[in-house]
Amino acid sequence: MLAALKIILGIIISYLLGSIPSAYIIANIFSKVDIRKHGSGNVGATNVFRVLGKLPGILVLIFDIAKGLLAVVYLPDLLGLPEDIYRALFGLLAVVGHIWTVFLHFKGGKGVATSLGVMFGLAIKITSLRIVLALALSSWVAIFLIGGFVSLASILTVLFVPIYMLIFNQSLEIVLLGIILCIIIVYKHTSNINRLLRGEESRFNILPFKRKRFL
Repeated sequence: MLAALKIILGIIISYLLGSIPSAYIIANIFSKVDIRKHGSGNVGATNVFRVLGKLPGILVLIFDIAKGLLAVVYLPDLLGLPEDIYRALFGLLAVVGHIWTVFLHFKGGKGVATSLGVMFGLAIKITSLRIVLALALSSWVAIFLIGGFVSLASILTVLFVPIYMLIFNQSLEIVLLGIILCIIIVYKHTSNINRLLRGEESRFNILPFKRKRFL
């Protein structure tokens, strides 16, 4: 009975932690704007970067990553639930909270940064997952540098992650987490996929030089 209560408490806390709308709060602090009404309307780091600049965008990215990391690294230990299955469960709920935040009428971000935080947290606790994290980060950077699309880099990387997990013999609960996050994030990027197919997606250029137009 006590274990069940701990699990329920962990689910609630991880969801509420993920639900903290970092982009909305930081945009309000810096410029008194509702980020939902500017740029793409997405409550995430990329939109804050585009609308408000580097410093607010970096702060949002850090906070969104931290939400996933805290839910995976510290919450299970505080509740006495250190098993991988609970780390995966609480990480998933943090991402769900970020995407469907109770504080903004269940309309949040797209879950990429918080998922990255979940992966960081899992890699801290699961040594064999570090190679998966390294490959995922390398994939994202390579795809982004070639094309310049944050959305394309994110979509392709989350598709690769479950494959990397299978190749490096991760546990069933971790592979399932990877698959579920992949499905959710790709679904949340439906509008980006449509814009990519129409050639209307915006590039995100942070490099000091112009990249060749590969895509």
